[in-house]
Amino acid sequence: PTGYMENSISYSAIEDVQLLSWENAPKYCLQLTIPGGTVLLQAANSYLRDQWFHSLQWKKKIYKYKKVLSNPSRWEVVLKEIRTLVDMALTSPLQDDSIHQAPLEIVSKLLSENNNLTTQDHESIIVAIAPLLENNHPPPDLCEFFCKHCRERPRSMVVIEVFTPVVQRILKHNMDFGKCPRLRLFTQEYILALNELNAGMEVVKKFIHSMHGPTGQCPHPRVLPNLVAVCLAAIYSCYEEFINSRDNSPSLKEIRNGCQQQCDRKPNLPLRLLHTSPDLVSQEATLTESRLKPVIVTSNEIHVELERNNTANQKMTANVGNDSEPNLIDCLMVSPTCSTMSIELSAQADRILGCYVEILKMLSDYDDWRPALASLLQPIPFPKEALAHEKFTKELKYVIQRFAEDPRQEVHSCLLSVRAGKDGWFQLYSPGGVACDDDGELFASMVHILMGSCYKTKKFLLSLAENKLGPCMLLALRGNQTMVEILCLMLEYNIIDNNDTQLQIISTLESTDVGKRMYEQLCDRQRELKELQRKGGPTRLTLPSKSTDADLARLLSSGSFGNLENLSLAFTNVTSACAEHLIKLPSLKQLNLWSTQFGDAGLRLLSEHLTMLQVLNLCETPVTDAGLLALSSMKSLCSLNMNSTKLSADTYEDLKAKLPNLKEVDVRYTEAW
Repeated sequence: PTGYMENSISYSAIEDVQLLSWENAPKYCLQLTIPGGTVLLQAANSYLRDQWFHSLQWKKKIYKYKKVLSNPSRWEVVLKEIRTLVDMALTSPLQDDSIHQAPLEIVSKLLSENNNLTTQDHESIIVAIAPLLENNHPPPDLCEFFCKHCRERPRSMVVIEVFTPVVQRILKHNMDFGKCPRLRLFTQEYILALNELNAGMEVVKKFIHSMHGPTGQCPHPRVLPNLVAVCLAAIYSCYEEFINSRDNSPSLKEIRNGCQQQCDRKPNLPLRLLHTSPDLVSQEATLTESRLKPVIVTSNEIHVELERNNTANQKMTANVGNDSEPNLIDCLMVSPTCSTMSIELSAQADRILGCYVEILKMLSDYDDWRPALASLLQPIPFPKEALAHEKFTKELKYVIQRFAEDPRQEVHSCLLSVRAGKDGWFQLYSPGGVACDDDGELFASMVHILMGSCYKTKKFLLSLAENKLGPCMLLALRGNQTMVEILCLMLEYNIIDNNDTQLQIISTLESTDVGKRMYEQLCDRQRELKELQRKGGPTRLTLPSKSTDADLARLLSSGSFGNLENLSLAFTNVTSACAEHLIKLPSLKQLNLWSTQFGDAGLRLLSEHLTMLQVLNLCETPVTDAGLLALSSMKSLCSLNMNSTKLSADTYEDLKAKLPNLKEVDVRYTEAW
């Protein structure tokens, strides 16, 4: 008979598969031997016939191994069959993921159904399937088996020789641990096993270095995100029991409001974030008591010592009427229970925490990884229990210091909050923050680096004046030069409205030599500024070509320019440094910077101070999207020339949407043209 088969044939019923090779046989045919006869299958070409042949052979053998390994009798025979199965998968000409995955799944099922294997049997099976793991991720059940082996035998040579290339492949090629969490758990247990070796963290450090590579740039973009994901999950697991006990603990709003509605709450769980005792309630009413009785809350692994003081209670009471949901750092700073929380982890959890915080430190030491690491940590992806744990924040301080020391804006800008209304590392490690354990050195370092690159200087200074003026004045009183500069800028930009506060700042500046010197310089600048801005002088001014920043500064210091409305610096050698002089011109409406070296930094400064500017020519300047986006705050702009700049189409559309008065735009020879 010819044509389609009327009845299907099960793979288990196929006794033999052969290529037809006798003379005058039909072309491209396979012969299947089945009980009761044979079946001929004819393909369209030899390639398709060979695919059929190898696929049928593969299926037939897989069914055989499934049957043999489903009922193991002697483990010597089973181990031999596993080796044969692995050899078959490696030598198969078929190119398909299932060719290697199927044997791994068979072995995984075998291990999950037989829990009475010896350690030697475990290691023999792992070594047998090792060749398949070189180019394939282990299935979930096999990951569980590997995790168990790492926990029970961390010093086994199998961990180093077999698991190392497997974990390296996972870190290099895995795209989403959310879809395969057991791969992340296996990686986590593997790193902990390395930490159990004699050399401990030195072995882990060598492993991290091997993942980065010997060059200055890691060639594998997925390694860092995967390592950070493993670290975050491991750190979370250290506080998991405490976090789970939070089910009946007060919300952040209740923490801010002092948890006055506890009578409506359900019965207390064994471990809670807040715990009120009658002794505390009675003592809170007595203002003469300066320190209250501590309450010890105990669980299997975590002991939390909570202390309360009346000062913080009064601060909480003042905010009872506030209905807004408090942010995380505010709760940790305002709530006395959180701000004085002392968490003691178990020995095992403490080892895990120490290992993975140390890895975060290692990651921050690589220059090419630091920008991405800062971006990943910017949202503060740690539980609030970790942030209230003194040991954790103290160890993590090294990472934050590395961010604060990095001159790249993409790194140190991640110290700030990821969005408005949410606190960042800057708030967490500033004086008064829950993680601040020094006299403000790290805070001063962060302020210094942020002021150097933050184009919204006035906004940043206003934030400091509202929230951190006390610490700034204290550090300035101790001679910190950065804080002296901050106080001078607050006076120069008229950030402080209150006269008494201004006088206090002046007294603080005059109490140190560096402060007195910088305040005198500020007074000189203010006198020059008044002279510069005095009404009079020309309305139009054009600098000669080849003029420099110094030439512009000398010119503007020579008289009054309060009437100057049109300034042309075209074809001069001025740079972004001249922006400090340009922002002092109160009547400036038209500015021509054609073919100068004026860049993004200067453009950011102009956008913050010259909000009344109407005409701006940036033709053939080195400005990029980073600086051009700042122009969105200059709502009075009606003419803008960005010809021959590095303007992108997206930035151009954004500027058009945010500048309602913009009528004349030149974007020729740009991406937006």
